[in-house]
Amino acid sequence: MSEAGGGGGGRGCGCRVPQRAPWSLVAATASLCLVLATSVCTARAAPMSREEKQKLGNQVLEMFDHAYGNYMEHAYPADELMPLTCRGRVRGQEPSRGDVDDALGKFSLTLIDSLDTLVVLNKTKEFEDAVRKVLRDVNLDNDVVVSVFETNIRVLGGLLGGHSLAIMLKEKGEYMQWYNDELLQMAKQLGYKLLPAFNTTSGLPYPRINLKFGIRKPEARTGTETDTCTACAGTLILEFAALSRFTGATIFEEYARKALDFLWEKRQRSSNLVGVTINIHTGDWVRKDSGVGAGIDSYYEYLLKAYVLLGDDSFLERFNTHYDAIMRYISQPPLLLDVHIHKPMLNARTWMDSLLAFFPGLQVLKGDIRPAIETHEMLYQVIKKHNFLPEAFTTDFRVHWAQHPLRPEFAESTYFLYKATGDPYYLEVGKTLIENLNKYARVPCGFAAMKDVRTGSHEDRMDSFFLAEMFKYLYLLFADKEDIIFDIEDYIFTTEAHLLPLWLSTTNRSISKKNTTSEYTELDDSNFDWTCPNTQILFPNDPLYAQSIREPLKNVVDKSCPRGIIRVEESFRSGAKPPLRARDFMATNPEHLEILKKMGAASSIDAEDGLRFMQEMIELSSQQQKEQQLPPRAVQIISHPFFGRVVLTAGPAQFGLDLSKHKETRGFVASSKPYNGCSELTNPEAVMGKIALIQRGQCMFAEKARNIQNAGAIGGIVIDDNEGSSSDTAPLFQMAGDGKDTDDIKIPMLFLFSKEGSIILDAIREHEEVEVLLSDKARDRDPEMENEDQPSSEKDSQNQSTEQILSLPQTVDLVDQETPEDPLDSHSESSSPADIEEAAGFAPSEQISSSTESLETTSLDGECTDLDNQLQEQSETEEDSNPNVSWGKKVQPIDSILADWNEDIEAFEMMEKDEL
Repeated sequence: MSEAGGGGGGRGCGCRVPQRAPWSLVAATASLCLVLATSVCTARAAPMSREEKQKLGNQVLEMFDHAYGNYMEHAYPADELMPLTCRGRVRGQEPSRGDVDDALGKFSLTLIDSLDTLVVLNKTKEFEDAVRKVLRDVNLDNDVVVSVFETNIRVLGGLLGGHSLAIMLKEKGEYMQWYNDELLQMAKQLGYKLLPAFNTTSGLPYPRINLKFGIRKPEARTGTETDTCTACAGTLILEFAALSRFTGATIFEEYARKALDFLWEKRQRSSNLVGVTINIHTGDWVRKDSGVGAGIDSYYEYLLKAYVLLGDDSFLERFNTHYDAIMRYISQPPLLLDVHIHKPMLNARTWMDSLLAFFPGLQVLKGDIRPAIETHEMLYQVIKKHNFLPEAFTTDFRVHWAQHPLRPEFAESTYFLYKATGDPYYLEVGKTLIENLNKYARVPCGFAAMKDVRTGSHEDRMDSFFLAEMFKYLYLLFADKEDIIFDIEDYIFTTEAHLLPLWLSTTNRSISKKNTTSEYTELDDSNFDWTCPNTQILFPNDPLYAQSIREPLKNVVDKSCPRGIIRVEESFRSGAKPPLRARDFMATNPEHLEILKKMGAASSIDAEDGLRFMQEMIELSSQQQKEQQLPPRAVQIISHPFFGRVVLTAGPAQFGLDLSKHKETRGFVASSKPYNGCSELTNPEAVMGKIALIQRGQCMFAEKARNIQNAGAIGGIVIDDNEGSSSDTAPLFQMAGDGKDTDDIKIPMLFLFSKEGSIILDAIREHEEVEVLLSDKARDRDPEMENEDQPSSEKDSQNQSTEQILSLPQTVDLVDQETPEDPLDSHSESSSPADIEEAAGFAPSEQISSSTESLETTSLDGECTDLDNQLQEQSETEEDSNPNVSWGKKVQPIDSILADWNEDIEAFEMMEKDEL
């Protein structure tokens, strides 16, 4: 996401650059800032020893080798590695994952995305070999429909980053002496292939394009889309401008600038915010909510970085205008909550998505350190609770979407906060990230994305951005200047962490840069402190300044109540009654009906209460549906040679032993005969005292359970009979009963899709006796038992390798005769939040994985309820003592109220339709 040490770190402490300063002065001062930041800040706390930093840096190198080596061995030339099944993911050969597959173009994506990472990690020989492979093997003329956004940041950015470091190495005289701009020529070819996407009246690009046939031709199979996300259209300027500056072909920068200009023109003028989704033909906002996470994130990032890279003041002015609006409306420290662009005082969400974790790093680049420290600390507390940052979490820090595809944004912000403050605390944060990756995500063939952070289950996925960004930021976090073979401060990071040289700002500057920003915008002068603030402001004679900001947030996750209380407190201070909450509404209560009618009155407070009430009703309806779902369970293979490393997340049953309330069931597995389990078993001696494997189909789940229980089985695993079904594409479902009393079923029953079930069946064929653990959550494996079976050399390199896990995302009630739903689309890196929820089938926040967590939640709710009661008493006292308090002076007909709310109802429906 952010700029390398020169810009990101330089804005942390130390100095200021005059407004309208030439870029050379900006760059020089940024470097001086970094020196001052390091010297001032490292004196504030005991630094991590050089030896430990080297040890952690070497650990990052080994982790990268594990991921990259397995990709090259098992997946190349495929786009990505599937680390659980140790094979490559090829578009069209695996079940479709929807939008997330639009990043795959049969162009060896992971290799291209990893090029400049190899150089940053001092793997120059591997880099030279990788460049040769790209030139020899990669074809950019494939009949594949790809995302313009993803192809730009990953492939075009990867080629340009590779070219930037290839010419640097060639100048040094040891490596790449044969190189003659071949990567740049490939980048130029790809750039021309993306240009037809901009053939719209607005200049905003189509979201997808066919690499071979372009747009709107019958064979292109694309070009009918009308909407795109703001980040998708606004995250092009760095790569396209760099391509223009490198090649002298100005058309690329011109097209990217036109798209940015159009988005700026279409911002909501009263709030200076932009929406999530926009119509590429009309410019109308389709999604009118605004935040700093998915769908918008890198638009803001590229405005600031376009100024840094290109030296164009208008980009900085636009960024500062937006930033002022973000801090005014969206920032609610330490939270960053989406709002409506037309009603920015009204929150549009009760949850946050994980992509906003980049924002503290961008605030470092801006020079606004305090809120960066606050938000980063809040995110770190969430990580400490769940080991990873869930894709989305609520304002009271419950899991909303449980996936984690090994996103690098938090590591990125950690790196830039360390560069800005020099605080060793952030080295410890980085160490935690390394430990969690090795303990929970590492598998024999790479690193697997987390399907559910609550159960520790995995997804057969290792995205290219994991190698492009995660290892780069972690290595730079622990590296000293002499550990890197080039000066990182001479480059800026793109949103995919690709490196572009800052000298491009003075190369081929043929683009007109008429400043149109200030002609119609009143800007707050305080926004134009263009570089890092003075250290006396950041660290006012207090060596523990950063710590003092973090300290109040240490327990923010474990001891939190919903933020609605803050609003209640503010309302009470003004002498008003507490607003009616959706959960308390009763249609038979006359007072509630009167309050509901009054919500359409002219008062802005009443109107805001009404809008919030409507949103809560929608969420309450969605919540009631989700409460009927059960959380996923785990099938963990614990026998030799697995020792708990393989964990399959299984669908639960609505009958039988509840594993969340009883001790796990452990035993060897055996196939039942008949395999469908629909009649009395003919091999009871084989399943007696064991966990029976049965196939789905031909009878009800409960009937299968009774038959294996009568044969003496201690548990059952139903394996899907739909060959090829997989947790990668199908939602998790729970097995329903047969409509009769199922209290007679006393054994636990779990469900696995075909792909996951075949792992157990293959293990039986290879090892004969296979022991598994049925539980509500994966258990820690026994490292001593594993080490006894592992060669010493393997122990050294794999000592942190843990569970290989497969899982299923969302719960759907099914009876045995039903088949899984059609696969749901997943989301790309910059999909909008609602699109993500529609596509991925993430587990909702209310599916708590253990009874303990439920008890903790109940306790927290109790504390909040007590506070609510206190505030209620305060309200009644204040109302009795204030005769001027009046309710319901003016009543509107309900039809008129609904007419006034029409626009907001549409907005809520647009945002919440997927949850309903």
